[in-house]
Amino acid sequence: MDIVEYVLPLAHIDDEVRRFEQAVAAARRQLETLRAKIPADTPQDIAAFIDTHLLMLDDSMLSSIPAELIRQHRCNAEWALKLQQDALVQAFDAMDDPYLRTRRDDVEHVVQRIQRILQHAEQQPGAVEIDGEEARVVVAVDLSPSDMVLLQQHNVAAIVTERGGPLSHMAIMARSLGIPAIVGVHHVHQYIRDGEPVVVDANNGALLCGLEQKDIAQFTRARRSERKARRELGKLRDEASCTLDGTEITLHANIELYEDIAAMRRAGAHGVGLYRTEFLYMNRATPPDEEEQLRVYRSTIRRLQGAPLTIRTLDLGADKGVSNDSISCSNSALGLRAVRLCLKEPELFRPQLRAILRASAYGPVRLLIPMLTNLGELRQVLELVDELKRELTREKKRFDTQIPLGGMIEVPAAAICADMFARKLDFFSIGTNDLMQYTLATDRIDETVSHLFDPLNPGVLRLIEGVIRMGHEAGIPVAMCGEMAGDPSLTRLLLALGLREFSAPPSTLLEVKHIIRNSDIGQLQREFGDLLASHDGDRLERKLAELNHNHKNFIFD
Repeated sequence: MDIVEYVLPLAHIDDEVRRFEQAVAAARRQLETLRAKIPADTPQDIAAFIDTHLLMLDDSMLSSIPAELIRQHRCNAEWALKLQQDALVQAFDAMDDPYLRTRRDDVEHVVQRIQRILQHAEQQPGAVEIDGEEARVVVAVDLSPSDMVLLQQHNVAAIVTERGGPLSHMAIMARSLGIPAIVGVHHVHQYIRDGEPVVVDANNGALLCGLEQKDIAQFTRARRSERKARRELGKLRDEASCTLDGTEITLHANIELYEDIAAMRRAGAHGVGLYRTEFLYMNRATPPDEEEQLRVYRSTIRRLQGAPLTIRTLDLGADKGVSNDSISCSNSALGLRAVRLCLKEPELFRPQLRAILRASAYGPVRLLIPMLTNLGELRQVLELVDELKRELTREKKRFDTQIPLGGMIEVPAAAICADMFARKLDFFSIGTNDLMQYTLATDRIDETVSHLFDPLNPGVLRLIEGVIRMGHEAGIPVAMCGEMAGDPSLTRLLLALGLREFSAPPSTLLEVKHIIRNSDIGQLQREFGDLLASHDGDRLERKLAELNHNHKNFIFD
């Protein structure tokens, strides 16, 4: 959408501000109307995306600051909105966490809606309309959550977009709705004609065109088999996650928003192994206070109905949505972030710790500290927690005096010294995303080096095995909450390494459970034992591919 800047006469400034405010109000009405039309049987987490955009329209970052820019620069509303969008997108792009980085999509979708109203455009470029009953593959530049809600009501076979990533809201919604999707296919419109038969292999990230009829028939059969497999997986929701040789495996879900609990329940998770709290701090001028955080945590605990909740403390860098002029850092992955930032800025850390402690009075809560590097940091955290417990006791506020305190092992130094950390912690959670990034010196978001981001690298596997072994030797549970835990192709290997607690996105849990229920740990350890000892990554990869292939189709044989 092309935006042109022009300077307004002083006498027209107030009218321009009103025009902007009316556009924001109209955008809100559009989303409210769409929200009301969502079918009752739609998963709750789908409606949550629309609610997120409604909340953003109420935030001063989008509802007030553009009006200030109109007055300051005497510019048109479209240009002021663009200036604010650019500033917000730049802030999100600077974030280290790939999930949070993709939240820039929400800013762009909301801004585009307002811009279309300002420019009297009827339809967003790239938006789609589906006619007829025949199943179609939708190819678009990008799709907003509101587009996805509308597409849900049509016979959509699959989605392909030029923009987006696997953690974008569009991709998440597609997974929730069961719509195959491939995102980030650059210049896709140059290779596909309207009406051309195509195959979207979302499992392998492949878009195939120019196919013969026999090829299409083969993929059609494969699609029917996959649908049957998904139906079979759904039957596992209430089944035990126990291996063939009788080992119980704990399956937890990673969640961020209150609405994610619905997806967690559909997957039959035992509880929440990672509750990200960063969303509480985003898109606001000041951080949330203790009471606001307590309300959110308490509401989540009540909805879990007795299932455990593992709350990770703030894992943001200094300029990721937290306003504090005293903080100055480059915001790199190696900079002031996570527990480092929290210990440096106790006015951020203390209210959150107090809120988590108080929330523990309402249900089973575990406290998880991210990015521990040395025992000095851990001692500071433990001392602060003890101090806050004494405070709450004096104030006669209830909390679980025995609340478990765990650490995320995601820095190689912590992994190597896991035995030392295990003496002072109640549990470990391995964060494989950062552990791999730091171990391999590779930014997995950087396309030029992403091929080096290898979970089967012997150095990575040696660290993971060591953390699991040292945790078990110390008698504390060891979980994994990184992406490896949610990758079904790695489940057998992780079982062989000794992992007994997985925490993953709800969308992957049933497939992981299926593999667990059809695995014999003793046999897997024999299969992988020599390979792990030899640290031959290529042979290990071939063996894992062979095992996965041999067992791939048995759920619908």
